[in-house]
Amino acid sequence: MHYDPIKRTLGGVFNSAFLRKLFYNLLDLLLLRTWHIQRELRAWMKNNVGKTTILDAGMGFGQYSFYMSKKVPNSSILAVDVKQEQVDDCTRFFKRIGKPNVEFTVADLVKYNKPDTYNLILSVDVMEHILEDIQVFQNFHSSLKKGGMLLISTPSDQGGSDVHSDGETSFIEEHVRDGYNVKEIEDKLKSTGFSKIEVLYSYGTPGKISWKLSMKYPILMLGASKLFFVILPFYYLAVYPFAFVLNYIDTYSVHKTGTGLIVKAFK
Repeated sequence: MHYDPIKRTLGGVFNSAFLRKLFYNLLDLLLLRTWHIQRELRAWMKNNVGKTTILDAGMGFGQYSFYMSKKVPNSSILAVDVKQEQVDDCTRFFKRIGKPNVEFTVADLVKYNKPDTYNLILSVDVMEHILEDIQVFQNFHSSLKKGGMLLISTPSDQGGSDVHSDGETSFIEEHVRDGYNVKEIEDKLKSTGFSKIEVLYSYGTPGKISWKLSMKYPILMLGASKLFFVILPFYYLAVYPFAFVLNYIDTYSVHKTGTGLIVKAFK
């Protein structure tokens, strides 16, 4: 499954200010990784209430930049993506709603390095798309201020990318790796200078069920035909109450294993 064409379709549908905000709210409700990331961001914000600098590394639709611009209004946020169309789309929307503290630009994370600049770097479902991950981790470490935090969401090797055996391939074909082993990502981050690393599993048993209900099956439907846009609201009315409960349980539970990882690394 190629995710980029679906992203373009969604960007075209949710292109007004009202619809884009509605889209962000829907992502906040539906995406389990958003539940986990926002939980970690709320914890970080408790100790970072003053003026901060934030890098949204691989911002996609810009929903996390939007969230942080509301929750940390004193922050200065740079959001980068490798795709010009994503940058142009987000730039138009954020100018329309008057968010001058957020700037968007095209950048390759393999090359992007701004020494001692950021208090927080956020990387949500990005590293599974980049082969040269150690170079990116080095750039992240260099770009953080002392005491700064890197927050990563990425698939694990325990069924991440919907891969469960050697013969299977990633559900999202743009992925260059199916998922990280906990020790692997810890070792790579340590090798690039990070001093304190915390890795937690996400998408445990409740999350895996919720992901299939709220994301995998709808994406497959949309990939088959755009006509499923008409059916989706009724589909979600039926399944979302179950997905909501499963998301809550997954976010506030400790998992021995899971198909996703939430990683915090400190300089």
